[in-house]
Amino acid sequence: MQTPAQRSPTTGLLLGLIITLAAVVAYSSYITVQLSGLRKLQSEMVDRNRRDSLELLRVQNDLNSVGLAMRDMLDASEPYPLTAWSAQFKRIREDLDVALGLEEQLAGAHRTAEQRNYLAQSVAQFWDAVDRMFRLAAGGNETEARVQIRLTLQARQESLSTAVSRLLVENNEGEEQAAGRIALIYDGVGRQVYLFLGATLIAIVLTSLYLIRTNRIIFRRLAALSEQRSELAQKLISTQESTLRHISRELHDEFGQVLTAIGSLLGRAGNHLPEGSEVREEVQEVREIAQTTLDNIRSLSQALHPVLLEEAGLESTLDWYIPTVERQTGLVLHYEKSGTAFPLDVGASVHVYRVLQEALNNVSRHSGAPEAWVRLKFLADRLELEVEDHGKGIVAERNGRGIGLVAMRERAEIIGGTLELFEPGAGGTVVRLRMPRQKVESHAR
Repeated sequence: MQTPAQRSPTTGLLLGLIITLAAVVAYSSYITVQLSGLRKLQSEMVDRNRRDSLELLRVQNDLNSVGLAMRDMLDASEPYPLTAWSAQFKRIREDLDVALGLEEQLAGAHRTAEQRNYLAQSVAQFWDAVDRMFRLAAGGNETEARVQIRLTLQARQESLSTAVSRLLVENNEGEEQAAGRIALIYDGVGRQVYLFLGATLIAIVLTSLYLIRTNRIIFRRLAALSEQRSELAQKLISTQESTLRHISRELHDEFGQVLTAIGSLLGRAGNHLPEGSEVREEVQEVREIAQTTLDNIRSLSQALHPVLLEEAGLESTLDWYIPTVERQTGLVLHYEKSGTAFPLDVGASVHVYRVLQEALNNVSRHSGAPEAWVRLKFLADRLELEVEDHGKGIVAERNGRGIGLVAMRERAEIIGGTLELFEPGAGGTVVRLRMPRQKVESHAR
């Protein structure tokens, strides 16, 4: 039954990424606007109020200076005439006008028109009264001028000081209100940060759950595909072995018997021919060709499926096979056996033999090494087969992905073993097949 195709998670992940990025951009814009508003509020309200308060303090200081001067003017012990104070009043008036001008600019929108008009008119009326007082003093009416100071100027000066003090109080209240608004903005931004973090965490959790679910589906499908591939590979290997066994037997039994019969017939026919005749020599030559062909067919039959594996076991087969490989390839093979041998299952022996066959073929074709080492180790809990060479090796040549290596791994998996490829200290390649003893040991009695 065909497995339905699963939808790729890429679309969902891209959509989640786009939504997350959009949320981050929107939130960043919001924070930027809030911080810009906060900076503007601090600049326009807090800083302006502070500077305005400084100017009001300057105005109040000038008014206090005027008050002190008027008190000195009323002091009877003063030897100077009232007109002597005109220069001091002039300096105070100039500084007061500058301070009031700056204060009016800084007051801005938070000062009402009535407040601005009242302060300007009160100051103008005060200086008009000061001018009248100095005119009376200059005309010799100092007594009347002092009365004007006591009855009018001091009262106006106190009224102006009170008005300035009231404005200072309003500025302080404005600063407190601005601080409250700033605190509200900070609180709002803080809440938004927590909300955004919460939403981000929820998005991350949902995305992670989606990824976990998708990965589980994908890995289940991969596991199923891997199991199917392994099953197919095992069936293919089983079919291959069955086919090779059949061809080997056909070659050994059918063609071998035919060639044996031909050789026997040729031998008998040659015996009936005269000694030294040309026909007898030709018959003998044909008989030798038949014998050579028979030997080649038997070698091919053994290579396809060694009958020795079934008749004598793996050790005897390797004792025959390794010298054969030396003759055929010119390699110098160092064969080592160690441990106490135990009987092997025929099926497992076939897979071990095929792994050795493929490993030696790779050494001959790809490593460029003149010699190799074959080690068969019978251990207490497992069987190990190692093939080592000191050439360039199949690891460097094909990175361990050749079809032959895939088949070797499949055969190792069939018998419950593992196949390792690594580079020894001297360079080259080591192919190591490890098989649990209980998987490969023969239990036949």
